[in-house]
Amino acid sequence: MPAPLAAALLPLALLAAAAPVSVTEADFDPATAFVPPSAISHAPDLVPYGSHVRVVVDRSLPGRTVLTVSLAGVAAGHEFPVHLHTGRCGADPAASGPHYQDVVDPVSPSTDPAYANGRNELRLALRTDGRGEGAAAAAVAWRPRPGEARSLVLHAGEPAGAHGAADRVACVNLDDPDGAQAADAAR
Repeated sequence: MPAPLAAALLPLALLAAAAPVSVTEADFDPATAFVPPSAISHAPDLVPYGSHVRVVVDRSLPGRTVLTVSLAGVAAGHEFPVHLHTGRCGADPAASGPHYQDVVDPVSPSTDPAYANGRNELRLALRTDGRGEGAAAAAVAWRPRPGEARSLVLHAGEPAGAHGAADRVACVNLDDPDGAQAADAAR
């Protein structure tokens, strides 16, 4: 590529790297898939393999984060509590770590309502329709610290059936617009 053209494209590349909106789209797979999946189902009865997720993390407004989650092909007529988590998805549902908190509770697991609440955690409830499709959004007045909100977890919710209401039934690894995910992978 000629140097003037490369120099002209550099600002566009930097702009894309600093984009305030991150979009993750994936189909849910088993954790044991040959290629490590971006989206893992731990409960195929609620989140079947091949069902689809789209996660948009919008940080375009100063000091705010808006999370939008869309699901297709999952359990019909079900409500999934959804939270940001600190760890990456893995074969063990607990690999995704605790809920991400803007102000971290010094006691773990966090049950203190001063920390475990909708102002300090980015959480939402996503209800699916009769076709197993649904979307929900939530906003908070803060931005996650770079590299610390690594996944989005769908919990079993109610009615829990064979799963406890708090059980982690699916996990989605999130793209990190700040590049911290790439830094983690290089370590």
